[in-house]
Amino acid sequence: MDPPIYGVSKILLFTFIIWVSVSIPISALPQLKRKSLKLSTSSSSSSSSSTNVQTINSNSVLVALLDSHYTELAELVEKALLLQTLEEAVGKHNVTIFAPRNEALERQLDPEFKRFLLEPGNLKSLQTLLMFHIIPTRVGSNDWPTDKSKPSKHTTLCNDHVHLETKTSGKKAIDTAEIVRPDDVIRPDGVIHGIERLLIPQSVQEDFNRRRSLRSISAVLPEGAPEVDPRTHRLKKPAPPAPAGAPPALPIYDALAPGPSLAPAPAPGPGGTHHHFDGEAQVKDFIQTLLLYGGYNEMADILVNLTSLATEMGRLVSEGYVLTVLAPNDEAMAKLTTDQLSEPGAPEQIIYYHIIPEYQTEESMYNAVRRFGKLRYDTLRLPHKVVAQEADGTVKFGSGDVSAYLFDPDIYTDGRISVQGIDGVLFPETEKDAAIKTTVAAVKVATKPRRGKLMEVACRMLGSHFATCQ
Repeated sequence: MDPPIYGVSKILLFTFIIWVSVSIPISALPQLKRKSLKLSTSSSSSSSSSTNVQTINSNSVLVALLDSHYTELAELVEKALLLQTLEEAVGKHNVTIFAPRNEALERQLDPEFKRFLLEPGNLKSLQTLLMFHIIPTRVGSNDWPTDKSKPSKHTTLCNDHVHLETKTSGKKAIDTAEIVRPDDVIRPDGVIHGIERLLIPQSVQEDFNRRRSLRSISAVLPEGAPEVDPRTHRLKKPAPPAPAGAPPALPIYDALAPGPSLAPAPAPGPGGTHHHFDGEAQVKDFIQTLLLYGGYNEMADILVNLTSLATEMGRLVSEGYVLTVLAPNDEAMAKLTTDQLSEPGAPEQIIYYHIIPEYQTEESMYNAVRRFGKLRYDTLRLPHKVVAQEADGTVKFGSGDVSAYLFDPDIYTDGRISVQGIDGVLFPETEKDAAIKTTVAAVKVATKPRRGKLMEVACRMLGSHFATCQ
Protein backbone atom coordinates (compact mmCIF):
# COMPACT_ATOMS: atom_id res chain seq x y z
CA MET A 1 0.00 0.00 0.00
CA ASP A 2 1.14 3.56 -0.88
CA PRO A 3 1.49 6.05 1.89
CA PRO A 4 -1.50 8.42 2.16
CA ILE A 5 -1.20 12.14 1.34
CA TYR A 6 -3.12 14.24 3.79
CA GLY A 7 -5.44 11.35 4.50
CA VAL A 8 -5.96 10.44 0.74
CA SER A 9 -4.11 7.78 -1.14
CA LYS A 10 -2.07 8.62 -4.26
CA ILE A 11 -4.11 6.32 -6.52
CA LEU A 12 -7.37 7.92 -5.52
CA LEU A 13 -5.94 11.45 -6.08
CA PHE A 14 -4.58 10.57 -9.53
CA THR A 15 -7.92 9.08 -10.62
CA PHE A 16 -9.77 12.22 -9.52
CA ILE A 17 -7.40 14.52 -11.52
CA ILE A 18 -7.83 12.48 -14.73
CA TRP A 19 -11.65 12.50 -14.38
CA VAL A 20 -11.74 16.30 -13.97
CA SER A 21 -9.43 16.97 -16.93
CA VAL A 22 -11.49 14.73 -19.24
CA SER A 23 -15.00 15.67 -18.16
CA ILE A 24 -14.67 19.48 -18.43
CA PRO A 25 -13.56 19.76 -22.17
CA ILE A 26 -16.15 17.20 -23.25
CA SER A 27 -18.98 19.20 -21.67
CA ALA A 28 -17.72 22.49 -23.13
CA LEU A 29 -17.06 21.11 -26.64
CA PRO A 30 -20.58 21.63 -28.13
CA GLN A 31 -20.60 25.32 -27.22
CA LEU A 32 -17.15 25.87 -28.72
CA LYS A 33 -18.20 24.05 -31.89
CA ARG A 34 -21.34 26.16 -32.22
CA LYS A 35 -19.35 29.38 -31.85
CA SER A 36 -16.72 28.38 -34.44
CA LEU A 37 -19.42 27.17 -36.86
CA LYS A 38 -21.29 30.42 -36.47
CA LEU A 39 -18.12 32.39 -37.27
CA SER A 40 -17.27 30.24 -40.27
CA THR A 41 -20.79 30.45 -41.68
CA SER A 42 -20.89 34.21 -41.23
CA SER A 43 -17.49 34.65 -42.89
CA SER A 44 -18.41 32.34 -45.74
CA SER A 45 -21.74 34.10 -46.27
CA SER A 46 -20.04 37.50 -46.35
CA SER A 47 -17.38 36.27 -48.80
CA SER A 48 -20.02 34.68 -51.03
CA SER A 49 -22.10 37.87 -50.99
CA SER A 50 -19.02 39.91 -52.01
CA THR A 51 -18.03 37.55 -54.82
CA ASN A 52 -21.51 37.03 -56.27
CA VAL A 53 -21.43 40.49 -57.85
CA GLN A 54 -18.10 40.01 -59.66
CA THR A 55 -18.26 36.30 -60.50
CA ILE A 56 -19.50 35.64 -64.05
CA ASN A 57 -21.01 32.35 -65.05
CA SER A 58 -19.51 30.45 -67.98
CA ASN A 59 -22.91 30.70 -69.66
CA SER A 60 -22.82 34.50 -69.52
CA VAL A 61 -23.37 36.69 -72.57
CA LEU A 62 -20.00 38.39 -71.93
CA VAL A 63 -18.15 35.06 -72.16
CA ALA A 64 -20.13 34.30 -75.32
CA LEU A 65 -19.07 37.61 -76.83
CA LEU A 66 -15.38 36.89 -76.19
CA ASP A 67 -15.74 33.42 -77.76
CA SER A 68 -17.97 34.47 -80.67
CA HIS A 69 -17.09 35.29 -84.28
CA TYR A 70 -17.10 39.03 -83.44
CA THR A 71 -13.35 38.91 -82.87
CA GLU A 72 -12.63 42.53 -83.81
CA LEU A 73 -15.15 43.85 -81.27
CA ALA A 74 -13.82 41.47 -78.60
CA GLU A 75 -10.26 42.75 -79.16
CA LEU A 76 -11.44 46.35 -78.82
CA VAL A 77 -13.18 45.48 -75.55
CA GLU A 78 -9.97 44.01 -74.17
CA LYS A 79 -7.86 46.97 -75.37
CA ALA A 80 -10.32 49.42 -73.82
CA LEU A 81 -9.94 47.73 -70.36
CA LEU A 82 -13.72 47.33 -70.10
CA LEU A 83 -13.93 43.72 -68.92
CA GLN A 84 -14.44 44.59 -65.24
CA THR A 85 -17.00 47.30 -66.06
CA LEU A 86 -18.96 44.94 -68.30
CA GLU A 87 -18.82 42.18 -65.67
CA GLU A 88 -20.45 44.50 -63.15
CA ALA A 89 -23.06 45.57 -65.71
CA VAL A 90 -23.87 41.98 -66.64
CA GLY A 91 -24.10 41.04 -62.95
CA LYS A 92 -26.62 43.84 -62.27
CA HIS A 93 -28.64 43.96 -65.49
CA ASN A 94 -29.88 41.83 -68.33
CA VAL A 95 -28.03 43.48 -71.21
CA THR A 96 -28.38 43.74 -75.00
CA ILE A 97 -25.19 44.02 -77.08
CA PHE A 98 -25.17 45.29 -80.68
CA ALA A 99 -22.03 43.78 -82.23
CA PRO A 100 -20.67 45.12 -85.57
CA ARG A 101 -19.41 42.46 -87.92
CA ASN A 102 -15.66 42.11 -88.53
CA GLU A 103 -15.86 43.52 -92.06
CA ALA A 104 -17.23 46.79 -90.69
CA LEU A 105 -14.22 47.19 -88.38
CA GLU A 106 -11.55 45.93 -90.80
CA ARG A 107 -12.39 47.37 -94.23
CA GLN A 108 -15.27 49.81 -93.89
CA LEU A 109 -13.79 51.82 -91.01
CA ASP A 110 -11.61 54.83 -91.80
CA PRO A 111 -7.97 53.89 -91.01
CA GLU A 112 -7.34 57.31 -89.48
CA PHE A 113 -10.35 56.94 -87.18
CA LYS A 114 -9.22 53.46 -86.14
CA ARG A 115 -5.72 54.80 -85.44
CA PHE A 116 -7.32 57.55 -83.36
CA LEU A 117 -9.26 55.01 -81.27
CA LEU A 118 -6.19 52.87 -80.56
CA GLU A 119 -4.01 55.75 -79.37
CA PRO A 120 -3.35 55.59 -75.59
CA GLY A 121 -4.51 59.16 -75.05
CA ASN A 122 -7.95 58.41 -76.53
CA LEU A 123 -8.88 55.54 -74.20
CA LYS A 124 -11.97 57.38 -72.92
CA SER A 125 -13.28 57.86 -76.46
CA LEU A 126 -12.82 54.14 -77.18
CA GLN A 127 -14.67 53.19 -74.00
CA THR A 128 -17.52 55.57 -74.83
CA LEU A 129 -17.75 54.12 -78.34
CA LEU A 130 -17.97 50.53 -77.10
CA MET A 131 -20.46 51.24 -74.29
CA PHE A 132 -22.63 53.03 -76.87
CA HIS A 133 -23.35 49.54 -78.30
CA ILE A 134 -24.70 48.10 -75.01
CA ILE A 135 -28.18 48.64 -73.50
CA PRO A 136 -28.74 47.68 -69.82
CA THR A 137 -32.07 46.00 -70.70
CA ARG A 138 -32.91 42.84 -72.60
CA VAL A 139 -34.42 43.57 -76.01
CA GLY A 140 -34.97 40.51 -78.16
CA SER A 141 -36.21 40.42 -81.71
CA ASN A 142 -39.73 39.79 -80.44
CA ASP A 143 -39.57 42.94 -78.31
CA TRP A 144 -38.73 45.17 -81.28
CA PRO A 145 -41.18 47.95 -82.18
CA THR A 146 -43.27 47.30 -85.26
CA ASP A 147 -43.13 49.35 -88.45
CA LYS A 148 -46.38 51.08 -87.54
CA SER A 149 -45.31 52.10 -84.05
CA LYS A 150 -42.89 54.87 -83.14
CA PRO A 151 -39.17 54.12 -82.63
CA SER A 152 -38.34 53.17 -79.08
CA LYS A 153 -35.66 55.18 -77.24
CA HIS A 154 -33.13 53.41 -75.01
CA THR A 155 -30.27 54.63 -72.84
CA THR A 156 -26.87 53.01 -73.35
CA LEU A 157 -24.14 52.34 -70.80
CA CYS A 158 -22.43 55.62 -71.77
CA ASN A 159 -25.60 57.60 -70.85
CA ASP A 160 -26.39 58.28 -74.51
CA HIS A 161 -29.54 57.37 -76.42
CA VAL A 162 -30.23 55.06 -79.35
CA HIS A 163 -33.47 54.46 -81.25
CA LEU A 164 -34.79 51.07 -82.27
CA GLU A 165 -37.21 50.91 -85.20
CA THR A 166 -38.57 48.63 -87.88
CA LYS A 167 -38.44 49.95 -91.43
CA THR A 168 -41.22 49.61 -93.98
CA SER A 169 -39.24 46.83 -95.67
CA GLY A 170 -39.49 44.82 -92.45
CA LYS A 171 -35.80 45.10 -91.49
CA LYS A 172 -34.93 46.01 -87.94
CA ALA A 173 -32.51 48.89 -87.34
CA ILE A 174 -30.76 50.76 -84.56
CA ASP A 175 -30.14 54.39 -85.54
CA THR A 176 -28.42 54.17 -88.98
CA ALA A 177 -27.34 50.50 -88.76
CA GLU A 178 -29.47 47.55 -89.82
CA ILE A 179 -29.69 44.34 -87.81
CA VAL A 180 -28.19 41.65 -90.02
CA ARG A 181 -28.20 38.82 -87.46
CA PRO A 182 -31.00 39.23 -84.90
CA ASP A 183 -30.74 37.09 -81.76
CA ASP A 184 -27.33 35.82 -82.85
CA VAL A 185 -26.32 34.85 -79.31
CA ILE A 186 -28.90 34.25 -76.56
CA ARG A 187 -27.89 33.73 -72.95
CA PRO A 188 -29.80 33.92 -69.63
CA ASP A 189 -28.27 37.31 -68.78
CA GLY A 190 -28.34 38.94 -72.22
CA VAL A 191 -28.62 38.78 -75.99
CA ILE A 192 -26.32 39.78 -78.89
CA HIS A 193 -27.57 41.20 -82.20
CA GLY A 194 -25.25 41.48 -85.21
CA ILE A 195 -25.32 44.88 -86.96
CA GLU A 196 -23.90 45.90 -90.34
CA ARG A 197 -21.78 48.90 -89.27
CA LEU A 198 -20.20 50.61 -86.30
CA LEU A 199 -22.26 53.11 -84.32
CA ILE A 200 -20.36 56.31 -83.59
CA PRO A 201 -21.71 58.67 -80.91
CA GLN A 202 -21.57 62.37 -81.59
CA SER A 203 -19.20 63.06 -78.69
CA VAL A 204 -16.56 60.67 -80.11
CA GLN A 205 -16.94 62.17 -83.59
CA GLU A 206 -16.43 65.68 -82.22
CA ASP A 207 -13.38 64.54 -80.26
CA PHE A 208 -11.93 62.99 -83.42
CA ASN A 209 -12.46 66.21 -85.39
CA ARG A 210 -10.94 68.26 -82.59
CA ARG A 211 -7.82 66.09 -82.38
CA ARG A 212 -7.17 66.38 -86.11
CA SER A 213 -6.73 70.17 -85.67
CA LEU A 214 -8.39 70.84 -89.00
CA ARG A 215 -11.35 72.82 -87.70
CA SER A 216 -9.90 76.06 -89.10
CA ILE A 217 -10.15 74.74 -92.67
CA SER A 218 -13.30 76.13 -94.20
CA ALA A 219 -15.46 73.60 -95.97
CA VAL A 220 -15.88 75.77 -99.06
CA LEU A 221 -16.00 74.10 -102.44
CA PRO A 222 -13.24 75.32 -104.77
CA GLU A 223 -14.25 77.86 -107.34
CA GLY A 224 -12.60 78.99 -110.55
CA ALA A 225 -10.32 81.99 -110.87
CA PRO A 226 -12.17 85.33 -111.00
CA GLU A 227 -12.74 86.67 -114.51
CA VAL A 228 -11.54 90.13 -115.39
CA ASP A 229 -13.36 92.32 -117.88
CA PRO A 230 -10.71 93.50 -120.39
CA ARG A 231 -12.67 96.64 -121.15
CA THR A 232 -13.05 97.92 -117.58
CA HIS A 233 -10.04 96.02 -116.15
CA ARG A 234 -12.17 95.03 -113.19
CA LEU A 235 -13.70 91.82 -111.93
CA LYS A 236 -16.75 90.74 -113.85
CA LYS A 237 -19.99 91.17 -111.98
CA PRO A 238 -23.55 90.55 -113.10
CA ALA A 239 -24.81 93.70 -114.76
CA PRO A 240 -27.72 95.36 -112.94
CA PRO A 241 -30.96 95.56 -114.86
CA ALA A 242 -30.98 98.82 -116.85
CA PRO A 243 -34.32 100.62 -117.09
CA ALA A 244 -35.72 101.52 -120.50
CA GLY A 245 -34.27 104.70 -121.96
CA ALA A 246 -31.30 104.78 -119.56
CA PRO A 247 -27.89 105.91 -120.86
CA PRO A 248 -25.31 103.19 -121.62
CA ALA A 249 -23.37 101.83 -118.68
CA LEU A 250 -20.01 102.18 -120.44
CA PRO A 251 -18.51 105.39 -121.85
CA ILE A 252 -18.27 105.76 -125.60
CA TYR A 253 -14.47 105.29 -125.54
CA ASP A 254 -14.68 101.97 -123.67
CA ALA A 255 -17.60 100.83 -125.80
CA LEU A 256 -15.58 101.39 -129.02
CA ALA A 257 -12.41 99.80 -127.59
CA PRO A 258 -11.10 96.65 -129.31
CA GLY A 259 -12.26 93.26 -128.14
CA PRO A 260 -10.63 91.14 -125.47
CA SER A 261 -7.03 90.13 -126.00
CA LEU A 262 -5.84 86.53 -126.18
CA ALA A 263 -3.81 86.74 -122.96
CA PRO A 264 -5.68 86.88 -119.65
CA ALA A 265 -5.26 89.76 -117.26
CA PRO A 266 -1.97 89.38 -115.39
CA ALA A 267 -1.96 88.60 -111.70
CA PRO A 268 -0.22 91.06 -109.37
CA GLY A 269 3.50 90.43 -109.39
CA PRO A 270 5.57 89.26 -106.42
CA GLY A 271 6.11 92.02 -103.90
CA GLY A 272 3.30 94.13 -105.27
CA THR A 273 1.50 96.66 -103.12
CA HIS A 274 -2.00 95.45 -104.00
CA HIS A 275 -2.91 92.11 -102.47
CA HIS A 276 -6.08 91.27 -104.35
CA PHE A 277 -6.06 87.60 -103.44
CA ASP A 278 -6.49 85.87 -100.11
CA GLY A 279 -3.85 83.17 -100.42
CA GLU A 280 -4.58 81.56 -97.06
CA ALA A 281 -8.22 81.00 -98.00
CA GLN A 282 -7.19 79.45 -101.31
CA VAL A 283 -4.73 77.11 -99.56
CA LYS A 284 -7.47 76.05 -97.14
CA ASP A 285 -9.76 75.36 -100.09
CA PHE A 286 -7.26 73.14 -101.86
CA ILE A 287 -6.45 71.21 -98.63
CA GLN A 288 -10.17 70.69 -98.05
CA THR A 289 -10.44 69.48 -101.64
CA LEU A 290 -7.68 66.92 -100.94
CA LEU A 291 -9.63 65.63 -97.94
CA LEU A 292 -12.90 65.44 -99.85
CA TYR A 293 -11.21 63.79 -102.83
CA GLY A 294 -9.95 60.95 -100.64
CA GLY A 295 -6.63 59.14 -100.59
CA TYR A 296 -4.47 62.19 -99.78
CA ASN A 297 -4.97 62.54 -96.02
CA GLU A 298 -1.25 62.09 -95.24
CA MET A 299 -0.32 64.96 -97.56
CA ALA A 300 -2.92 67.24 -95.96
CA ASP A 301 -1.78 66.20 -92.48
CA ILE A 302 1.85 67.11 -93.26
CA LEU A 303 0.87 70.50 -94.69
CA VAL A 304 -1.36 71.45 -91.75
CA ASN A 305 -0.15 69.61 -88.64
CA LEU A 306 3.48 68.55 -89.06
CA THR A 307 4.80 71.64 -90.84
CA SER A 308 3.96 75.29 -91.44
CA LEU A 309 3.99 74.88 -95.22
CA ALA A 310 0.29 75.70 -95.56
CA THR A 311 0.89 79.18 -94.09
CA GLU A 312 3.96 79.72 -96.30
CA MET A 313 2.04 78.70 -99.41
CA GLY A 314 -0.75 81.11 -98.47
CA ARG A 315 1.74 83.97 -98.27
CA LEU A 316 3.24 83.09 -101.64
CA VAL A 317 -0.15 83.02 -103.32
CA SER A 318 -1.08 86.35 -101.70
CA GLU A 319 2.09 87.84 -103.17
CA GLY A 320 1.04 86.72 -106.65
CA TYR A 321 3.04 83.53 -107.08
CA VAL A 322 1.48 80.51 -108.76
CA LEU A 323 2.20 76.96 -107.55
CA THR A 324 1.82 73.41 -108.81
CA VAL A 325 1.76 70.74 -106.10
CA LEU A 326 2.68 67.15 -106.98
CA ALA A 327 0.78 65.37 -104.20
CA PRO A 328 1.76 61.74 -103.40
CA ASN A 329 -1.20 59.60 -102.37
CA ASP A 330 -1.51 57.78 -99.05
CA GLU A 331 -0.12 54.50 -100.44
CA ALA A 332 3.04 56.25 -101.60
CA MET A 333 3.48 58.09 -98.28
CA ALA A 334 3.09 54.82 -96.37
CA LYS A 335 6.22 53.45 -98.11
CA LEU A 336 8.46 56.09 -96.53
CA THR A 337 10.92 54.60 -94.05
CA THR A 338 11.89 55.97 -90.65
CA ASP A 339 15.37 56.79 -91.92
CA GLN A 340 13.91 59.07 -94.57
CA LEU A 341 11.83 60.93 -91.99
CA SER A 342 14.17 60.87 -88.99
CA GLU A 343 16.41 63.74 -90.07
CA PRO A 344 15.36 67.18 -88.81
CA GLY A 345 13.33 69.07 -91.39
CA ALA A 346 12.85 65.99 -93.57
CA PRO A 347 9.07 66.46 -94.13
CA GLU A 348 9.61 70.06 -95.25
CA GLN A 349 12.40 69.09 -97.66
CA ILE A 350 10.28 66.30 -99.17
CA ILE A 351 7.31 68.59 -99.76
CA TYR A 352 9.53 71.42 -101.10
CA TYR A 353 10.73 69.05 -103.82
CA HIS A 354 7.09 68.41 -104.81
CA ILE A 355 6.15 72.10 -105.29
CA ILE A 356 6.81 73.70 -108.69
CA PRO A 357 6.71 77.52 -108.84
CA GLU A 358 4.68 77.41 -112.05
CA TYR A 359 1.02 76.90 -112.87
CA GLN A 360 0.75 73.64 -114.78
CA THR A 361 -2.23 71.46 -115.53
CA GLU A 362 -2.34 67.89 -116.74
CA GLU A 363 -2.93 69.07 -120.30
CA SER A 364 -0.11 71.63 -120.32
CA MET A 365 2.46 69.20 -118.86
CA TYR A 366 1.47 66.39 -121.22
CA ASN A 367 1.65 68.66 -124.26
CA ALA A 368 5.09 69.90 -123.14
CA VAL A 369 6.58 66.43 -122.69
CA ARG A 370 5.05 65.29 -125.99
CA ARG A 371 6.70 68.20 -127.77
CA PHE A 372 10.08 68.43 -126.04
CA GLY A 373 10.56 64.85 -124.83
CA LYS A 374 12.09 65.56 -121.41
CA LEU A 375 11.70 68.65 -119.24
CA ARG A 376 13.17 69.84 -115.96
CA TYR A 377 10.89 71.84 -113.68
CA ASP A 378 12.26 74.06 -110.94
CA THR A 379 11.21 73.19 -107.40
CA LEU A 380 11.18 75.10 -104.13
CA ARG A 381 13.99 72.85 -102.95
CA LEU A 382 16.75 74.79 -104.67
CA PRO A 383 18.76 73.98 -106.71
CA HIS A 384 17.17 70.60 -107.38
CA LYS A 385 14.85 70.12 -110.33
CA VAL A 386 12.31 67.43 -111.09
CA VAL A 387 12.42 65.62 -114.44
CA ALA A 388 9.22 65.06 -116.44
CA GLN A 389 8.80 62.90 -119.53
CA GLU A 390 6.11 61.02 -121.41
CA ALA A 391 5.49 57.40 -120.46
CA ASP A 392 2.51 55.11 -121.11
CA GLY A 393 0.31 57.93 -122.34
CA THR A 394 0.81 60.06 -119.23
CA VAL A 395 3.47 62.14 -117.51
CA LYS A 396 6.25 60.42 -115.56
CA PHE A 397 8.26 62.35 -112.95
CA GLY A 398 11.74 61.39 -111.81
CA SER A 399 13.99 58.74 -113.30
CA GLY A 400 15.18 55.27 -112.44
CA ASP A 401 13.82 53.62 -109.33
CA VAL A 402 12.65 56.93 -107.83
CA SER A 403 9.84 57.81 -110.22
CA ALA A 404 6.11 58.49 -110.07
CA TYR A 405 3.30 58.68 -112.60
CA LEU A 406 0.57 61.27 -112.85
CA PHE A 407 -2.20 59.31 -111.14
CA ASP A 408 -5.05 61.76 -110.35
CA PRO A 409 -4.87 64.76 -112.72
CA ASP A 410 -6.27 68.19 -111.91
CA ILE A 411 -7.51 67.52 -108.38
CA TYR A 412 -7.62 71.28 -107.79
CA THR A 413 -7.11 74.05 -110.37
CA ASP A 414 -8.14 77.62 -109.64
CA GLY A 415 -5.70 79.55 -111.82
CA ARG A 416 -3.10 80.00 -109.07
CA ILE A 417 -2.80 76.65 -107.30
CA SER A 418 -2.74 73.38 -109.22
CA VAL A 419 -2.74 70.01 -107.45
CA GLN A 420 -1.75 66.90 -109.40
CA GLY A 421 -1.89 63.50 -107.71
CA ILE A 422 1.05 61.13 -108.21
CA ASP A 423 1.60 57.53 -107.12
CA GLY A 424 5.07 57.89 -105.61
CA VAL A 425 7.33 60.08 -103.48
CA LEU A 426 10.10 61.86 -105.41
CA PHE A 427 13.65 62.47 -104.22
CA PRO A 428 16.44 64.54 -105.86
CA GLU A 429 19.03 62.71 -107.93
CA THR A 430 22.47 62.26 -106.40
CA GLU A 431 25.36 63.95 -108.21
CA LYS A 432 28.12 61.57 -107.20
CA ASP A 433 28.85 60.46 -110.77
CA ALA A 434 29.13 64.04 -111.97
CA ALA A 435 31.49 64.90 -109.12
CA ILE A 436 33.76 61.94 -109.95
CA LYS A 437 33.88 62.91 -113.64
CA THR A 438 34.83 66.50 -112.86
CA THR A 439 37.67 65.46 -110.54
CA VAL A 440 39.11 63.04 -113.12
CA ALA A 441 38.94 65.69 -115.84
CA ALA A 442 40.69 68.17 -113.52
CA VAL A 443 43.55 65.74 -112.90
CA LYS A 444 44.10 65.18 -116.63
CA VAL A 445 44.23 68.89 -117.38
CA ALA A 446 46.63 69.56 -114.51
CA THR A 447 49.18 66.99 -115.71
CA LYS A 448 49.42 68.54 -119.19
CA PRO A 449 51.76 71.60 -119.33
CA ARG A 450 50.20 74.82 -120.47
CA ARG A 451 52.02 77.13 -122.92
CA GLY A 452 51.34 80.81 -123.49
CA LYS A 453 50.71 82.51 -126.83
CA LEU A 454 54.32 83.76 -127.14
CA MET A 455 55.68 80.23 -126.69
CA GLU A 456 53.24 78.91 -129.29
CA VAL A 457 54.50 81.46 -131.85
CA ALA A 458 58.18 80.65 -131.08
CA CYS A 459 57.59 76.93 -131.46
CA ARG A 460 55.82 77.50 -134.75
CA MET A 461 58.76 79.60 -136.11
CA LEU A 462 61.73 77.59 -134.79
CA GLY A 463 60.22 74.12 -135.02
CA SER A 464 60.31 71.44 -132.38
CA HIS A 465 64.00 71.84 -131.38
CA PHE A 466 63.16 72.80 -127.81
CA ALA A 467 61.90 70.32 -125.22
CA THR A 468 59.06 72.65 -124.31
CA CYS A 469 57.73 72.56 -127.85
CA GLN A 470 57.43 68.75 -127.89
